Amino acid sequence: MDNAAYVTLTRQSGLIREMQVVAHNIANLSTTGFRAEGVIFAEHVRATGRGEESLSMASATGHSISPVQGALRTTGGTFDFAIEGEGFFLVDTPEGEALTRAGSFIRSDQGELVTPDGHLLLDGGGAPVFVPATAESITLADDGTLSADGQPLTQIGLWQPVDPTDLTRRAGVVFVAPSGVEPAPPARLLQGVLEQSNVDPVGQIARMIEVQRAYELGQSFLDAEDNRLREFLRTAGNR
Repeated sequence: MDNAAYVTLTRQSGLIREMQVVAHNIANLSTTGFRAEGVIFAEHVRATGRGEESLSMASATGHSISPVQGALRTTGGTFDFAIEGEGFFLVDTPEGEALTRAGSFIRSDQGELVTPDGHLLLDGGGAPVFVPATAESITLADDGTLSADGQPLTQIGLWQPVDPTDLTRRAGVVFVAPSGVEPAPPARLLQGVLEQSNVDPVGQIARMIEVQRAYELGQSFLDAEDNRLREFLRTAGNR
């Protein structure tokens, strides 16, 4: 296989990866707190031999998480929280602490606020948020102070990755930051509101069409190259 085919194959592999990411984004248009992901293409240069030109190939191993604020939808739920600004909620999962923008919580039988998957919501000090079962009125202030019947309970923490480019999706709306987390800048917390997916449906569908066309173009080149090689071998074999 010649260099042109190698380059095309690496490009096709990257386009397949991007198509999968775009499709995943579109599938989560209605997922609360979902953040769109993108693929980052990089150039990989490989030496081909002394005195010969190097071979430049595409690599699509990088990714990015969109920081754009999603639309806010009023639900009226007591334990539905949304962040207006930067930062993430910190939750405790079986695999360790993780970040999320999905603020739909429920009160467990033990009185702790948890995600629908059972992950504990943590406060500004990294401790679970506890709400007494006997409390009649639960309110959340703009600064994250959670109160029961007018008495402050705790302050919900807002966190961010130490390295913003190091944010990695663990699953769905849960992210991890291998570089660690730190307190986020002050932001406004809202009660009875949920942040919607920040996926731009028009932009994602347009990108899907672009990726599909680019892939088809590359496939046409590979088919033509395959036919050329077959014809060469057939001709050479008849000599």
